[in-house]
Formats: sequence, C-alpha cells, structure tokens
Amino acid sequence: MLHAVVMAGGAGTTFWPESRVSKPKQLLSLTGEKPMIAETLSRLRPLIPPERTWVVCAQAQAKGIQEACPELNSKNLIVEPCRRDTAACAGLAALIISSQDPEAVLAMLPADHEITPPQAFQDALETGASIARKSGALVTFGIKPTRPATGYGYIRRGEILEEAKSGRFWAVDRFTEKPNSNLAQEFLADSSYFWNSGIFAWEAKTLLAQIETHLPRLSAGLETLRSCLAEGNLSESLASLYPTLPSISLDYGILEKAENVIVMEASFDWSDLGSWDSLWEEAEKDEKGNAAVLPDGGALIAQNSSGVLAYSSDEQTIALLGVHDLVVVRTPDVVLVAQRDRVEEVKDLVEKMRSQGREDLLE
Repeated sequence: MLHAVVMAGGAGTTFWPESRVSKPKQLLSLTGEKPMIAETLSRLRPLIPPERTWVVCAQAQAKGIQEACPELNSKNLIVEPCRRDTAACAGLAALIISSQDPEAVLAMLPADHEITPPQAFQDALETGASIARKSGALVTFGIKPTRPATGYGYIRRGEILEEAKSGRFWAVDRFTEKPNSNLAQEFLADSSYFWNSGIFAWEAKTLLAQIETHLPRLSAGLETLRSCLAEGNLSESLASLYPTLPSISLDYGILEKAENVIVMEASFDWSDLGSWDSLWEEAEKDEKGNAAVLPDGGALIAQNSSGVLAYSSDEQTIALLGVHDLVVVRTPDVVLVAQRDRVEEVKDLVEKMRSQGREDLLE
C-alpha cells in the first residue's frame, strides 16, 4: 500500500525570528490559515488516509505537531532523538513502516512546501508511486525552473523512459546542489534541467537496499534498530544508537550514487518557501511590489517604498518610508530588518547568536 512520510525536522532558522527550534517553518501559518504541516497533511488526503500517514520530527517539535495535526495518530509520529539529516530520517521511517507492511511504497516529502492544486499533486504522487512499484526505481519529482534560483538543487534529465497522459519520466543524468548565479542562469536556459523538489516515491524495501549498498554504516545501525523494534524496545535503543548514525542527506548519500533513479516532471505548482524572500515571491503585492503578511491582523502603510516584505506575528501596523527591497519582520522579542537579497544569511545570524549564548532568541 501507499504510505506518506512527512519529514518535519526543521531547525527553525529559515524564517527566524518568527521560526524557532520549537516552532520551525512547518508550524507557522505563512501561506494560509493553518500551519504548513497541517496544510501538507490535508493535501495528502484523500489519496493517503491518516492511518498510512507518518510524520518524522525532532523531540522539540513533537508537541507542536500533535497540536497542529490532531488527526495524526500518535503511533504514526516518529520522534528522532537528534538530527541526523534525511538519509537516517528516511531509513528509520522505511524500517518502521516495512515492519508492518513489507510491500509498502513510500511517498516522502517535506512538511513545509507550498503546492497547488491539491488534485494535481495527488495524481502525481499516485503515478510516481506506481512507477516505483513497477520498476523498483527511486522516483524524484522535478519542477520546471522559472528563475535562476541559487538556493535550490537541480536535476539534469537524461533519456526519456515514458511519455503518457499520467506524466513524463526520464532517467536522471545528474544532480547539482545549489549552483552559483552564473550556473543557475545556464540551467534556466537549458530545458533539460529541473529544480529538485525534495519529493520522492520508492518502495520501502528498495530504499533500505540502497542504504545497505551506499551507506553501510547507516544500514548496520538500522538493522540493530530492526531487532530492537521486534523486541519492543525501539524507543530506548533509539536514544542511544541514533546519535551514532552518520549524518548525510538522501541526495548525497543515495540519489547521487544510485543507478536506477527516475525524474518525473511535476504537474503542480511548487515553492519550498526557503526564505523570507521566497515568501515575498509568493505573497500578494501592491502596485509597488510591497507585500504584507500579517496572519493575526494589522496593517501596512507604505510611502515612497517598494519591494518590501512586511511581517508581524501579532496585530501590528508597520509603516515604511523611502525604503526598497527590504524584509521587515516583527515578533514580540525581535525585529529583523534585512536586504531582501541577503535573507539567506539569516542562518549565519542565528549561528552568531548561538555562539554568543543568546539561546533565549532561538528556542
């Protein structure tokens, strides 16, 4: 059967100061009335019911996720004792699910992407899962680039494998991580490149076999956990063993090494909302390109200003005068003002505060 695995272990840095360790991006209401993870789970239905929907998260976010997603069965919430990147996250989920459903096909996706329309997304997942089941391949979903984004990974397609109403599939030629601006411009002009959406479909047993081949240390740790799961003491073993597992992404650890990797051209609109700037890209703007994201009310007053994102976490008026291409973010304890084209550096600012012992502004 088809299961969904929602990866929800964000560090809470991307949308700082609104996002924190205990309230990362997926628990924010950035694009709608509900937290992004709740929007994600809603988008998966009716294709995948709650009993086959799983969420992997960190301990600090478990309570917030349960509150945001009351329909999620607590037994389907997989809590990592520490962050070990996406390969360990995916392997742990595949191990647990395959113990209950050995022939499970997994649709794996981040908790914090903006995707429309839901029906096109569901159709794509269903088709991708069918290809994964029939071929034993690792299926990725590629997004047609619309700008020379340097914050995304890219997939170069190779030979076409299938072209039908349900979608087009290519063998993957190569992956490229976050290119510089010149290379991103080249990729935009070359129709053989897709953005890497970070959404995948594969059989649980296929993923575990690929981990055994390419990440033997991780595979050995998962096999130990398999024994603990059978004995009913998984939680205790996770606490001691999980921190010793290698920390590596699915892209670096598996997808860039595996041979049978397929990319499907996505038929849905997608944004990973990876920064305050990308939120400005998605938000409704006035005639001067100013966007106000005020989920709890408030107002934006702008004069001789353009290209500004104004955000407040409570009912607040933000006034702009003679400023351009900025991000202005107000929370109860922090005000962030940044050039819009430098918001990727917010993560560096967070690390600086952590080195200065300002955990009070990060947790």
